[in-house]
Amino acid sequence: MCVGCRRRASHGELVRVVAKEGHVVVDERRRLPGRGAWLHPEPECLTKAERRRAFSRALRAPGTLDVTALRRHLEQHAG
Repeated sequence: MCVGCRRRASHGELVRVVAKEGHVVVDERRRLPGRGAWLHPEPECLTKAERRRAFSRALRAPGTLDVTALRRHLEQHAG
């Protein structure tokens, strides 16, 4: 389920992300340790997840997480 729009989708349609040292990073190989969250690779879903503070909740991380690397990844793969 996408943490942004809350729609169900197959794992092939979603990007797995994990919290690493206060940052949300993309787990391209889906093998990084720790709790993961799933997100559609669309800027709208990222915006919704940020607005709802879904990453901190889904990844069980205290405080606010930096999504700069995730945003950059989505922008690079959008085209």
